[in-house]
Amino acid sequence: MRFPVLAVVFVCAACGLVYELELVALASYLIGDSVTQASVVLSVMVFAMGVGSLLAKRLRCRAAVGFGMVEAGLALIGGCSALALYAAFAWLGESRYVVVAFSLAIGVLIGAEIPLLMSLIQRATGAGSGSAPASGAGSGVGVGPGAAKRARRQAPAAEQDDAAGTVADLFAADYVGALVGGLAFPFLLLPWLGQLTGALVTGAVNVIAGGGLVLWVFRRDLTSRSRALLIAVNVSVLAVLATATVLVDDFEEAARRAVYGERVRVAVHTDLQEVVVTGGREGPPDLFLDGRLRVSGQDEHRYHEALVHPAMNGPHERVLIVGGGDGLAAREVLRYPGASSVTVVELDPGVVRLARTDPALATLNAQAFRDPRVRVVYADAFNWLRGAADRLQERYDVVISDLPDPGITPSTKLYSEEFHGLVARVLTRSGRFAVHAGSVTDRPHTYWTVDATLRAAGFATRPYSASGRTPGFAAGPDRADRTSGTERGPGDWGFLLAVPGGRPAALGLAPDAPRLRSLGVGTLEAAARRAERTRGAELPPSTLVHPRYGG
Repeated sequence: MRFPVLAVVFVCAACGLVYELELVALASYLIGDSVTQASVVLSVMVFAMGVGSLLAKRLRCRAAVGFGMVEAGLALIGGCSALALYAAFAWLGESRYVVVAFSLAIGVLIGAEIPLLMSLIQRATGAGSGSAPASGAGSGVGVGPGAAKRARRQAPAAEQDDAAGTVADLFAADYVGALVGGLAFPFLLLPWLGQLTGALVTGAVNVIAGGGLVLWVFRRDLTSRSRALLIAVNVSVLAVLATATVLVDDFEEAARRAVYGERVRVAVHTDLQEVVVTGGREGPPDLFLDGRLRVSGQDEHRYHEALVHPAMNGPHERVLIVGGGDGLAAREVLRYPGASSVTVVELDPGVVRLARTDPALATLNAQAFRDPRVRVVYADAFNWLRGAADRLQERYDVVISDLPDPGITPSTKLYSEEFHGLVARVLTRSGRFAVHAGSVTDRPHTYWTVDATLRAAGFATRPYSASGRTPGFAAGPDRADRTSGTERGPGDWGFLLAVPGGRPAALGLAPDAPRLRSLGVGTLEAAARRAERTRGAELPPSTLVHPRYGG
């Protein structure tokens, strides 16, 4: 009996870790700040596992039926957790409390598995049952009183050794199962099935393994009533999971429309993120990446003009754009006849592909990626820049950092002192570095941390901002704030113009600057004054080992 019990321990451990990783991944996607979400999920779940272990003491006398019910509950709650979390985000606008609730529930059930499994595996092996015969008993060989006494002294030690071996086997199967689940989630379940279906399939595997063990191996420990109850519960859980799997596409479409509105035109999952395009038929398109509005067609010109054109006031023959897979920063650079080479370093090929082929986005970016001056590199910008200084014989005149808000955790390393130091290595001595640094008015701490980080990397900085941001959820590149049932975005964009050395660059426009819709010399001077008014105490820089940006 030991092998089927250990096999189920292996499967249940793998399923439990998949639920855990699913909560972390989806919470990071929906809420942002993956470090915080991982910390909340893991700490709450570990605490709840301790609570579950204590609560399971009451079930050890009926370990078989208790384990079967625990696995059925875990399969149902864990399998449906992704659906519930996404539904809360889509229709209620808040999912933090749902994350905590599911972490607690799943943790309690996983914690209850351990003592129940111990009881079951000891029962399967006979460890600690006290039924092991004394040495020589039943063998037909007579033993004297001294031998019987020694056998009684040795029996507890043998039972303890057997129990220790049982515990070792249990935890070995548990840890190996966790390893397999941890690897299966990112490499198999997520790319093949997605977050929602992956969780549902994991729940089905969980309930089949747990219910099958109890109903097959430990069927003699069940009364007829318990057996009927377990069969009914397991069949019901499987029916719920199967129904949800069949309807998951309809649910995802309805939830997506609840989040993005009725104008969804394109929704694709790349290898890295979900990309959604809305509008575009009767008005300008909006581009969402992982639920965050990256481009609002109504006001993106204010953002991209303010980001690009102050940096072009100087030599601008060779330009590097970090991010910018939508092609809009490249569009602004290509308006300068003197820009002969534009390199775009983008992590996700799917975004560039959509920017090339979607009619609305391609029109918005003026077919920038068809221009022969543009070269696209698909790479992590940090790793690419680490080798760029050695590969490149020439340096860049302008570097433009067109990245999401630094408060979004995947962007944090690209706002570190180390990354800015890499940028300094590929800039010419007269080069300019333009950085989108988040909102000045809504998140001044984050903005001025970027400023401190640039200065720590050897740059002199000139802060400025761009106002006129469209109110509401269509609020430009930063993450929207969906708290308290409201949809609100930051009120402005903050930028920093950095140059190597100790003297800040003058804000202005190049002599060959094209005609702009929202930007002028007077506009830039006012933008600089607005930003300076928010300056506070000196802040420490952000580094790879000590990130200082909040979510």
